[in-house]
Amino acid sequence: MSERMIAIMKTKPAYGAELVEVDVPKPGPGEVLIKVLATSICGTDLHIYEWNEWAQSRIKPPQIMGHEVAGEVVEVGPGVEGIEVGDYVSVETHIVCGKCYACRRGQYHVCQNTKIFGVDTDGVFAEYAVVPAQNVWKNPKSIPPEYATLQEPLGNAVDTVLAGPISGKSVLITGAGPLGLLGIAVAKASGAYPVIVSEPSEFRRNLAKKVGADYVINPFEEDVVKEVMDITDGNGVDVFLEFSGAPKALEQGLQAVTPAGRVSLLGLFPGKVSIDFNNLIIFKALTVYGITGRHLWETWYTVSRLLQSGKLNIDPIITHKYKGFDKYEEAFELMRAGKTGKVVFMLKD
Repeated sequence: MSERMIAIMKTKPAYGAELVEVDVPKPGPGEVLIKVLATSICGTDLHIYEWNEWAQSRIKPPQIMGHEVAGEVVEVGPGVEGIEVGDYVSVETHIVCGKCYACRRGQYHVCQNTKIFGVDTDGVFAEYAVVPAQNVWKNPKSIPPEYATLQEPLGNAVDTVLAGPISGKSVLITGAGPLGLLGIAVAKASGAYPVIVSEPSEFRRNLAKKVGADYVINPFEEDVVKEVMDITDGNGVDVFLEFSGAPKALEQGLQAVTPAGRVSLLGLFPGKVSIDFNNLIIFKALTVYGITGRHLWETWYTVSRLLQSGKLNIDPIITHKYKGFDKYEEAFELMRAGKTGKVVFMLKD
């Protein structure tokens, strides 16, 4: 193993990132070193690349970016048990304390002292990465690296879609970005029908169709609520899944969901949102879930089994694969322009 490696690093507090050569890190107590086989770009990585207001308040350059990964363990630090060299793994990004009120009740996904791997620490946009052993997930060999790296965002989609019953339910999904597309795949694999998708981008509407959406709506040109009511014989959808973070989409979805229906909210809004709670939520007796992270480790088991089942149609979602990191700038700019699904860097020999 070489002592030097290539990595995508946020080197300074400004737009962009740099491809650098750095030392291969050494695992300390409770850590493992993995050889990265595949790693994918998340919306969080894009925010760091763009150096938006959130990134400026959270990221401390210089720092290696990235947190979605599939890799192979090549070295185990002192005190690590149950993980061996050669294990094929992915990583849960929420580093939890295990001691706070939430953790002691088993609600690790909302740990009050959470640190984010690849945000508060160096990440995995590199040939090798050090990972907390407590965050390692062992993958079945049958799941290819380009799928295994998607398990973290796929967990977001699973918790959003499966927060309540979904089989045989009519569904409206607002937003067909990478997470929304994964949500379509999970809903279809879980027996939802019809799956209706509202998305302004023609590129993403076409991807939604390829993934399995039964109906797609352009909210800039069509009346979303009217279209949903026509499709559902005036009843509205049983389940509304919000992935876009657009206030207008939220309002349309709440109008389009049937009374006593279910709402799951994953998209992050740009600021405070004004909603008619009385008429759109309370009088409709809606059940509303806020979704953050993934349940540790219950959701990971669900995600792994869905991937192993072969029922998830995620090939169309992986629109771009790059060998190595050389074209990282192209990858980020395409993602900024909304011209991608998931983007994966492949480092497997």
